[in-house]
Amino acid sequence: MPKLDRYLFREFTQSFLATLIILLMVSVGGVMADLLGDVADGKVPARLLLSQLGLQFLNYMPYIIPLALMLGLLLAFSRLYRDSEMAVLTAAGIGPRRLLRPLLMLVVPVVVIVGLCSLWLGPWALRTAQTMLEHANRSLVVSGLDAGKFTVLSSGAVVYVSGLSPDGTGLSRVFMHRAKDGRIDVVTAKSGQMFFEGERNRYLRLDDGFRVEGPDGPGLDYRLIRYKANEVALPDRADTLDKDDPSLQPTSNLLGDARPAANAQLHARLTPPLLALAFALLTLPLSRSSPRQTRYGRVMLGFLAYLVGISLMFNGTQWLSEDKLPGLAGLWWLTLPLLAAAIWFYLRDGRPSRPRRRT
Repeated sequence: MPKLDRYLFREFTQSFLATLIILLMVSVGGVMADLLGDVADGKVPARLLLSQLGLQFLNYMPYIIPLALMLGLLLAFSRLYRDSEMAVLTAAGIGPRRLLRPLLMLVVPVVVIVGLCSLWLGPWALRTAQTMLEHANRSLVVSGLDAGKFTVLSSGAVVYVSGLSPDGTGLSRVFMHRAKDGRIDVVTAKSGQMFFEGERNRYLRLDDGFRVEGPDGPGLDYRLIRYKANEVALPDRADTLDKDDPSLQPTSNLLGDARPAANAQLHARLTPPLLALAFALLTLPLSRSSPRQTRYGRVMLGFLAYLVGISLMFNGTQWLSEDKLPGLAGLWWLTLPLLAAAIWFYLRDGRPSRPRRRT
């Protein structure tokens, strides 16, 4: 490998990895905040926090990696222009065509990784996350209850159970303590069973027990109730997708699916690697600047261009799923013109414009 290619490849790679690490740290904070809110509401069990974080993160990688690649290359080319290294390369007869080889040494593997995440790894992570949530919604063990231990639920109730059924839905010898609005509520039961009403409502039915209710402080206003069955509302289950939802299907299954939503999902998975390639080629003409010009203005311009491209991709996917666009058009109206424009601008970069003729 020529020394120039090694030098440029190292510069491109270092800038890309640094940008990727920063974007990953910012993205982790946003995803973690959403998950912590669901955990606080009782929709997601606390023991699934890290696994859900990792799986959701894999689903977002096709949108994070192309942005990191574009911003990293913009910063690398801007530094070369600022330090007049690009001027030296141009004076030595090295143009955009010669820079294409070290650029593609980084861009091609990254585009392949984006394609793998978009076509295979992302859907697999989404299916796995949905399966774990569905199992957690139907199992008190995953929700946090454990036999022989006191457990504090998200609603503030303290629960103790002596035994759990193998499937995690049946209880035996239950003790529950709740405090609300200055009143305490103590419930005991010989057995219990979890059941559902509707798609999200979960309830715990306690059988054959006692309920003592009284003031949380001085006073004699107590009531003792013996019941045959007592129902206790549990936190709403987490929102899950249907099993036949196109976003959960493998990419191979979407090829023969005639539904508009499946066609939209297929094009939504094909678009991220093509966008990554197009924006990577646009970094060289976007970063062209004089040595004294600010380097971050072009970076902001590239970031805005990426936001416009991603917004058009999401809107186009919505239009396809609602059958507002022809199925054959897909998202090619976005990717193909963008790729053609990126190749044209890249090859035209650095060429002097023709002088105007004077009449």
